[in-house]
Amino acid sequence: MKRTIVAMFLVIVSFFAFSQQKSEPKTGAQPQKKEAAVTMDKDTLVVFETDLGKIVFEFFPDKAPGHVKNFIELSQSGFYNGTRFHRTVPGFMIQGGDPNTKVDDPSKPWGTGGNVGPDGREKMLKAEFNDVHHARGVLSMARSSDPDSASSQFFVCVADAGFLDRKYTAFGKVIEGMEVADKIVSAPAGPKGPRDPEGSRPVKPVSVKKAYAIKRSEYKPAAAPAAPAK
Repeated sequence: MKRTIVAMFLVIVSFFAFSQQKSEPKTGAQPQKKEAAVTMDKDTLVVFETDLGKIVFEFFPDKAPGHVKNFIELSQSGFYNGTRFHRTVPGFMIQGGDPNTKVDDPSKPWGTGGNVGPDGREKMLKAEFNDVHHARGVLSMARSSDPDSASSQFFVCVADAGFLDRKYTAFGKVIEGMEVADKIVSAPAGPKGPRDPEGSRPVKPVSVKKAYAIKRSEYKPAAAPAAPAK
């Protein structure tokens, strides 16, 4: 199924992507065996090393425990390694997490993939809508029109998106690397066409080279840029 987030100003041109019906079970990439037990506390962080730099996330396990566990588990397993940010909407968000984006195969449209288990069925999450505001930097899960259809695709808000509050499950936020998210959303997108009716697919999609979980005690924030000399 197509998973997307619809901005108010994009409702007319992109509603098709939001409301597509559920397809047959998918056969996308499957997560590898996880390396370590998933921890469910605020001291667990996830690091995405991308083509343009590092993005670090912290989580709200008290608000959306199922979504936090799912994201950390997929990150630990290597599921997100090689995926690309396939949808970027300036002034709104960047979206990734689709295993179909690891290859450019027309038979596996970008934006339709998810976490498929050994039985060939997609693993989906029950919605955990909460009071976290979709502010700039917030990490939330993409889904179809079914509230309980989130799987592996996620999005990061690059601007305030309060109209998504209590309609999508926000479960974390960026604590380092918003400048990377800004670069991703600012990259040129291709024209509208059969494979991208919305015109939100980047010409050169940014890849997640490696995703992994760490403890907060292991985290070393990047040094702040030096102030310009006067």
